[in-house]
Amino acid sequence: MMMKTRSAIVLFTIAVVVVIGACASTLEPGDNETKLDVAAGDWPHWRGATRDGVATDESAPMKWSETENIRWKVEVPGRGHASPTVVGNRVLLATADEKKKVQSVLAFDRATGRKLWQTDLHSGGFDGKTHKRNTHASSTLACDGERIYATFMNAGVVWVTALDMDGKQLWQTDLGDFTSHWGYTTSPALYKSSLLVAADHKGGGYLASLDRATGDVKWKTERPKLPSYCSPVVYHIGGRDQLLIAGCKLVASYDPNTGKQLWSTAGTTEECVGMAVISGETVIVSGGWPKHETICVKADGSGKVLWKNKVKVYVPSLLTHQGYVYAVTDNGIAYCWNAKTGEEAWSERIGGTINTSPVLVGEQIYITAENGRTTIFKASPTAFSKLSENQLGSEVFATPTICGGQIFMRVADRTSAGRVETLYCIDGE
Repeated sequence: MMMKTRSAIVLFTIAVVVVIGACASTLEPGDNETKLDVAAGDWPHWRGATRDGVATDESAPMKWSETENIRWKVEVPGRGHASPTVVGNRVLLATADEKKKVQSVLAFDRATGRKLWQTDLHSGGFDGKTHKRNTHASSTLACDGERIYATFMNAGVVWVTALDMDGKQLWQTDLGDFTSHWGYTTSPALYKSSLLVAADHKGGGYLASLDRATGDVKWKTERPKLPSYCSPVVYHIGGRDQLLIAGCKLVASYDPNTGKQLWSTAGTTEECVGMAVISGETVIVSGGWPKHETICVKADGSGKVLWKNKVKVYVPSLLTHQGYVYAVTDNGIAYCWNAKTGEEAWSERIGGTINTSPVLVGEQIYITAENGRTTIFKASPTAFSKLSENQLGSEVFATPTICGGQIFMRVADRTSAGRVETLYCIDGE
């Protein structure tokens, strides 16, 4: 077993198990060096196979409750805001025991919900500098079908770990120090034979590319000394592959092969959470602190800002579909904008506090509020049209995963015994 550790930090590290398929279908065919073994009905990493919140399925359940259309449910030990990852016959979650200070990965049987295994990765190292709405397990996992990749911040360091599909640790890399402002949240991205990781923080942030086979750092690029929480994403846009990331008062593009900055534009805000999306040859991002700004930039390197507004879409990511941008703000207002002009087509209050990102299934958009209410509305610029509303649990921070005609939801309830998390499989059959 290959391991890289720093002697100044004593960590209890045993094999972490995260089975997550990965599909770099945001890239052009032929751009990938490694074939990714992921089926159409899987959800391999954060925001799905295309990393933009668009499900490959044309339909999914539109009605459910605690007793309706529930295939199975299972209690989840610990706490986390990472979304479920679904590959083959497994559903996977990152979690953290806040009392014991242990970061772990869980696997459940996709058909029955039976817990298959739990592997602890880090013990101790919780510094307390995490926002009350964040956790020590907020990063969604990634996998290329051969190796599994997990990112955790522990003891002031960002650790990246790879395992085989049976959970055996293959390598672990200390990627670098992380000065926590409100904790760590970003999820890794797969690109060719590399794993891309972002770590913006006030001590001096960075983007890094690791060799997926060995864990060796291929390149590491400095970022501004500001806290932000965006995950990196690679799209083929402007005639080339571009690694896009917002935050630190910038919209920035990098060459994912070398880490060299291609272009940047002053825009958005200091802190961003939602991931960049594209429409045509433009990049659209949003931020929420200390100011509010959604911005659309040309991806040709000119840095030209096509439009912007002062709508705060801080935690949720945006969604684009057929030339329009769909957004749901943190305070529960849904918007539809023309992607070329920024002109508002409609806006509608759906209510609640939103900590999740929208998911598009066919022509329906699913968005879940913190109180456990999921609103489904039509992806249409004509007018807001609510299709259904469903309640499950009393607290939701993790974006639902929708694949294979099923919905996997990580929810929580407050009981007399305390807060309890549950993983649900919603199936319309």
